[in-house]
Amino acid sequence: MINANDLELRAGARLLLEEVTFQVAAGDKIGLVGRNGAGKTTLARVLAGESAPAAGTVRSSGAVGYLPQDTRVGDLGGLAMDRVLSARGLGELLVGLRDAELDMASADSARRDAGVRRYGLLEERLTVLGGYAAEAEASSLASGLGLPQQVLGQPLRTLSGGQRRRVELARILFGGSQTLLLDEPTNHLDADSVSWLRDHLRGFRGGLIVISHDPALLESVVNKVFYLDADRCALDVYNLGWKSYLGQRETDARRRRRERKSAERQATALQSQADKMRAKATKAKAAQNMQRRAQRLLAGVSSERAPERVARIRFPVPAHCGRTPLTARGLSKSYGSLEVFADVDMAVDRGTRIVVLGLNGAGKTTLLRLLSGLEQPDSGEVRPGHGLRLGYYAQEHETLDTGRTVLENMRSAAPGLTEAEQRRILGSFLFSGDDVAKPAGVLSGGEKTRLALALLVVSGANVLLLDEPTNNLDPGSRAEILSALRRFQGAIVLVTHDEGAVEALGPDRVVLLPDGIEDAWSDELSDLVALA
Repeated sequence: MINANDLELRAGARLLLEEVTFQVAAGDKIGLVGRNGAGKTTLARVLAGESAPAAGTVRSSGAVGYLPQDTRVGDLGGLAMDRVLSARGLGELLVGLRDAELDMASADSARRDAGVRRYGLLEERLTVLGGYAAEAEASSLASGLGLPQQVLGQPLRTLSGGQRRRVELARILFGGSQTLLLDEPTNHLDADSVSWLRDHLRGFRGGLIVISHDPALLESVVNKVFYLDADRCALDVYNLGWKSYLGQRETDARRRRRERKSAERQATALQSQADKMRAKATKAKAAQNMQRRAQRLLAGVSSERAPERVARIRFPVPAHCGRTPLTARGLSKSYGSLEVFADVDMAVDRGTRIVVLGLNGAGKTTLLRLLSGLEQPDSGEVRPGHGLRLGYYAQEHETLDTGRTVLENMRSAAPGLTEAEQRRILGSFLFSGDDVAKPAGVLSGGEKTRLALALLVVSGANVLLLDEPTNNLDPGSRAEILSALRRFQGAIVLVTHDEGAVEALGPDRVVLLPDGIEDAWSDELSDLVALA
């Protein structure tokens, strides 16, 4: 399926992996794990053939289906169903059939006859490729991921970010690839869809590599774990399930610590003896040999594992503002004939905490985009209050300039800071050294999340609009942002599937979409968060 030989990966000048060899065979369900910046997404891109390794080779037999963290949706004017079917080359056929149907209805006899002939040829090709049975299969997969027929019949541009992500996942699963590479596949999925995906992946007979921060998914699906050790630039292969791996990894870490301490004791004794012998000219050569033995001892064991780094997030005291810095009245939004919501009112008071709930496609992201000014409502208005300073975190990272570097994005967001101050803030979000010179477009999903949060911190905002801010984050960084949200003194409007994020926020009010009902928060609503 996939064979990697003597693989070397680098991020700029930094070594990520060195001389790694492994294979992914049918039936392997591999969890690819490692700390922030270890190179998980880089490795996935190399295995998918989307980038080249610094050295070594990757050979694949059979098709490889790759779901990156950042959603790719193709032609936004195309229908969602056509995008799913395009994985087997069926999307263009269906578009051609619809065009032929229009020609067949033409008053022009020549055009009508050409339409009939074209329709027959296309229908014959559709039958050979599985035709309408394949369409039913695609619908079934999409339904499992929470995409009903009504959504599949809509243009991609009318769908929310969460729905587009589901369309891409359905496309990859429908493609029939022998190997799947899934990078954070549960992002934007509700509880029912996550449960369906776990069952589907358990039954998948090909090879699978999954990158995920969802321990329930890893425990349920994987039968092997690849641990990418950033300290040793090595890939440790565990032929174990998730729970057994966690225990074995801790055992391995204790063994390495014992080996290191034993080697250090022996090396210290050898070095001490060498120092004593060096004083005598007749024993200088023996002393030199003893010192080399000490160096070989230390070189033969792993270095002390560095503590896992997490982003350090501290929001400054927000700028002063009036009692109600942001108000919305009578907001309505439609995309073509699809009405997202109508007549939504909202008042964001100073320091208030609001959660926006609704099923995927109910308009949660659209509401935040209207409040941020990135989109305009069809009717109604958004009114900024006295002293409003708005900070918007977009789930698709649209606020990042992907053509500019990490440091250039920070310069644009905080032109008043010196470069040293900008680098210090980026360092607290784990961007240090050459990392700040990387274009934002090549960052992994987790890195883009950290950069977007860094830009939010320097904004001085007193109202934060946050759309799925914990997606793509490792457990340590997620805990850090939740702690920062608890301490933030400004107002927050939050969209999330993360029950822990809602608990950390301690909301005062809730807005339920698409009806636009605004009410006081109740703990009874907590069960709706994962289902939303």
